[in-house]
Amino acid sequence: MSKLSINDKFKLNSGYEIPRLGFGVYQTPADEVDKIVEEAFNAGYRHVDSASVYRNEAGCGAAILRSSIPRSQIFFTSKVGPKHISYNAAKRIISESLEKTGLEYIDLMLLHAPYGGSANRKGAWLALVEAVEEGKIRSIGVSNYGVHHLDELEQHIKELEAERGGGPGKGGVISVGQWEIHPWCPRKDIVEWCRKRNVVVEAYSPMVQGKRFGEPALKKLAEKYGKTEAQVLVRWSLQKGYVPLPKSVRAEKIKENAEVYDFELEEEDVKGLETEEYSPVCWDPTTSELDNYTGQEV
Repeated sequence: MSKLSINDKFKLNSGYEIPRLGFGVYQTPADEVDKIVEEAFNAGYRHVDSASVYRNEAGCGAAILRSSIPRSQIFFTSKVGPKHISYNAAKRIISESLEKTGLEYIDLMLLHAPYGGSANRKGAWLALVEAVEEGKIRSIGVSNYGVHHLDELEQHIKELEAERGGGPGKGGVISVGQWEIHPWCPRKDIVEWCRKRNVVVEAYSPMVQGKRFGEPALKKLAEKYGKTEAQVLVRWSLQKGYVPLPKSVRAEKIKENAEVYDFELEEEDVKGLETEEYSPVCWDPTTSELDNYTGQEV
C-alpha cells in the first residue's frame, strides 16, 4: 500500500476533499473545547467533528477562526440532532450551527440518527440539500443509519429528483456516512453499501473508548510495532480506508493519537485484528425500525 501521511485526503462525491484523520469533540466541555481544538491543530489535525447536541460548536468555531491556518485547510463537521430530524427543525439547526460557530459555511453536515419516521427523514435530507444549494453547507451525509435506512434514503433522493425537477443532483448527494466502527464492530454490510457508492466511511470510537485495551490480539500488535494499543487501533482504521475520529482532552494523548504515520500494520495483522463480533460500546441507532420516532421534536 502507498505510504499514508497526516495530510492525506479523500475526494468526496460532492467534489470536495475530507482529511483522512479527524478529531472528535464528543463530550468535550464547551468552556474547554476551543483550547483543546487548538491543541489538535498543533498536533497536525485539520478536521474537527462536532454536532449540535454536543453543545460545543461555538468553541470549535472560535478555535477555527482564531487559528493562523487558512479556513480552506480546515474541515468542520456538525450534525442535525436526533430529535430534530424533520424539515423545519433541520433548517433551524443548520442556521443555529452557522450562527454559533461564526463560520461562513460548514464543510459537512450529517443527520445524526435515523429517527423521526420516513417523511421527516426525507424532509430533513431536503433541508440539507437546500443548504448546499444556498452555500451554507458543502457536503452532506448521515450518521448511524442501518442499511435499511440507507436504502430508504436512496429512494428519497430519487423521489426528490423527480419532485424538484432537474434530475440527478437535485435530490442531494451522499458524501459521508459515520458509524461506530472498530475490530469488534466492523459493520461489513454498511461498509459494503458505502463502498459501492463511493461514500466515505467515518469511524467514531475507533479506540473503543479503551474498553478493549488488554485484549491479547491488540496487546500483541502494540508490542510488535512498539506502539500504544490506541495507536494500533487508529492505524487499523486508516489502513481499512476509514476516516477515524479519535478524541481526547489531554494534549499528550491528542498528539499521540496522531502519531500513527511512522509504522504500517502488515496486511495479515489488519485482517487478524478484525473479529466477527457485533459489540458496539455506544448507542446503536442502526438497528432502529423505519418508523422510529424517538424523542422527536419538530
